[in-house]
Amino acid sequence: MRSTITGIAGAYRFTLLAGAATFALAMPGTAFAQEQDPEVEAPESSNVIIVTASKREQTLQETPISVSVTSGETLENAQIRDVLDLQTVTPSLRVSQLQSASATTFIIRGFGNGDNNFGIEPSVGVFIDGVFRSRSAAALSDLNMVSRIEVLNGPQSTLFGKNASAGVISVVTKEPEYEFGGVVEASYGNYNAMVVRGEVTGPITDNIAFSLDGSYNKRDGYARIVNLDEELSDRNRWSARGQLLIEPSTDFKIRIIGDYGRIDEVCCQVSTLVAGPSAPAVFAVGGALDTNFFSYNTFLSQVPRNTVDNYGGSIQADWNVGNLTVTSITAYRELKNFLDQDVDFTSADVVTETRDQKVDTFTQELRIASDFDGPINFLLGGFYFDESISQDSRLTTGADTRAFFSLLAGNPLVFNGVEQGLGLPQNSIFSPGPLTAEQFAMDNKSWSVFGTVDFEPADGLVFTAGFNYTDDKKDFALAQQSFDELANINLVDAFITGATRANPNLPDVFTRAQFQALPGAVQQQLLAAATNPATNPLLGLTPFQFQPPFLNLPNAVEPGRTQDDQFTYLLRAAYEVSNEVNLYASYATGFKASSINLSRDSRPAFGDYIPGPGRSSFAAPASPITNGGLGVANLGTGSRFAGPEKAQVYEIGMKAQWDGFGFNLALFDQTIKGFQSFLFTGTGFQLNNAGEQSVRGFEVDATINPTDGLVFTFAATHLDPKFNSFDESPVGNLTGARPGGIPAWSIATSATYTLEFGDSGNSLVTRLDYAHESNVAINNGLPTFNAALRNTRIFQRETNLVNASMTFKLENGLEIGAWARNLLDDQYIITVFDGVAQAGTVSGYPSQPRTYGGLVRFRF
Repeated sequence: MRSTITGIAGAYRFTLLAGAATFALAMPGTAFAQEQDPEVEAPESSNVIIVTASKREQTLQETPISVSVTSGETLENAQIRDVLDLQTVTPSLRVSQLQSASATTFIIRGFGNGDNNFGIEPSVGVFIDGVFRSRSAAALSDLNMVSRIEVLNGPQSTLFGKNASAGVISVVTKEPEYEFGGVVEASYGNYNAMVVRGEVTGPITDNIAFSLDGSYNKRDGYARIVNLDEELSDRNRWSARGQLLIEPSTDFKIRIIGDYGRIDEVCCQVSTLVAGPSAPAVFAVGGALDTNFFSYNTFLSQVPRNTVDNYGGSIQADWNVGNLTVTSITAYRELKNFLDQDVDFTSADVVTETRDQKVDTFTQELRIASDFDGPINFLLGGFYFDESISQDSRLTTGADTRAFFSLLAGNPLVFNGVEQGLGLPQNSIFSPGPLTAEQFAMDNKSWSVFGTVDFEPADGLVFTAGFNYTDDKKDFALAQQSFDELANINLVDAFITGATRANPNLPDVFTRAQFQALPGAVQQQLLAAATNPATNPLLGLTPFQFQPPFLNLPNAVEPGRTQDDQFTYLLRAAYEVSNEVNLYASYATGFKASSINLSRDSRPAFGDYIPGPGRSSFAAPASPITNGGLGVANLGTGSRFAGPEKAQVYEIGMKAQWDGFGFNLALFDQTIKGFQSFLFTGTGFQLNNAGEQSVRGFEVDATINPTDGLVFTFAATHLDPKFNSFDESPVGNLTGARPGGIPAWSIATSATYTLEFGDSGNSLVTRLDYAHESNVAINNGLPTFNAALRNTRIFQRETNLVNASMTFKLENGLEIGAWARNLLDDQYIITVFDGVAQAGTVSGYPSQPRTYGGLVRFRF
């Protein structure tokens, strides 16, 4: 039973793996036919996979959801170390690590958000053992002692709440067992990569079992800070977890989990893709930069530092009462994230950023599910979420800042003249020291009730209706101190003040009230001269006012509060055509609550404040902020928060499983209204709602066992996305355009062969896998770089990753293996962004180079 897919293979340069790909079709096909969950007693068929995507234990074939399952066995064979590698076996998922070790983006079917701002909630929810990890930094521990990973595609708000508008990643770890055993493993690879991990489990009493596991992952950096002779993009992390399984009776089970994870890494490599007109100024002040994007050489003024402490515990209790099961999951977690890095990404000492963030989260879920013989079954639950976030951060100007910006202005003495003209102390503008100091805080309380009802009027035909009502409230406070003298002066108002002081026929103007008291004709004459670069040379300094004063909140106009509530629902019909084939069709809605711009780029909404020409306070029209006397110099407008996302998806699918062959297909039409877009603009981040974004496509997968020991998989996702409406993006009106960064094709295929050496119990497991993303525009343009070029130069990305492993397993539990990831050393651009305060420069993140090594594992 072999299918040849020559069209796709020929179109995308994967000749090397075409032989493996020709054996199958695919969707999220990492759920190999021979895998099974060791925690659940499966039917006799060896290709049954148990999942809990519907918060019930069901076989993968019975679950009418587009879900990809990666087993613990696959994680071991494919040498998948953390969630960054998971995308190579799950084509609908994309994961990228960008600015720091803790800044990771999860995207499913083209929808997702970055994690560079802790006020922005994820669109893809990550759950570990049923506990929601609210920020990706809390989900980055190495994948140790994992039973399986389920990736649920599309909106999952009905059962998983407000943070699953694009999908869910659910990690299920192994439960403690009553038979003593475990595993220890050591791996060594290039870049002095060393991974040591282990787990042990066993009984304490007849009804109490325990497990302990831990991992240590250390690697030299594959990049280098040339001027500091330091390594960059290294690995240095460890984690530990302990579990207790308590079963007082056959109907009552308690699972207690406590874990701690630590990351202390030098991350991440940023390369220069285009050196703009500012590059000579970098060299002129003694700095440097490397324009060979894949040299993995960089120049920085300091070694970046990022530490993450992530710890917490959970208690899950399951109580069977007749045909009902009551489940309670209580969890508390803390996340501490600290980073200190050079953010101009050159060795010129221009600007550095420090962030110190803390997140405390308490969650409680309670649900009851039925298992009746009759035609109706139900699941009913409630969820409570209480989280507090705090952040202290700052920007610091370095010793080269003043000279660097003077060169960009074209006059090394420009700021001396400005200081003299404005009455500022000499050498005060861009003097070394604090540029900004920021204090942000947010409290988020949310509760929801949810449920599903299954009605089976005839054998094999099931109608499902589900609902979720969520109420979400956020209270936030933001404050900032801006220390740069130039940024605290509005250049239009300064000109007006100077002009009136120099004119004996006019009263001196120092305030808006004094300006507004002037005759209208005089106001217009002064304003015309103040906003004309020919008469007001100060206007040329406007680009250097990077961090103007900040309007703190709450204030009399802005309460610093959002409150959202939403009813979402699910309608689905599933039909078991035969024991081998299931069909389903569904319609579901999703919801994500408002996100807050916890950054120095938070600005009042237009209407709350209306700036005057050139951000003049004197000429600012009446508005609530102006009328309330709250305005500050150079105040602009933007967004404090982005409103809720609302999603919907139509989906039809088929799941089929025969002896030795499995096939799954899902076709979908998915839309998100108000998608929360967060984009770097060169000196800050812009948060706003895209009007509507949609995607149509399909996911298809198959697994084939043509003979004993041989398994082929092939998975593909095809996406056709579109901005249905996005009028006010940072790069202009994108309505009708294809969103950047979403490839038309994502493909993952693998071949695994287990060679048994007779009856000896020894075997050799060989695996080869390939992941491909078709060529795609990385984004829809850069606000600074592409604006000057009228969006004519868009950077592209295509990925072709080959991974391989071979493990010799002895009957006595000893295993010896070798592995390679990115075997062919494929190089591609992960993403790009405007150079920080360097107009015309483009920076970006290069892909990781080839890694390889060997391992020794012992099971007992």
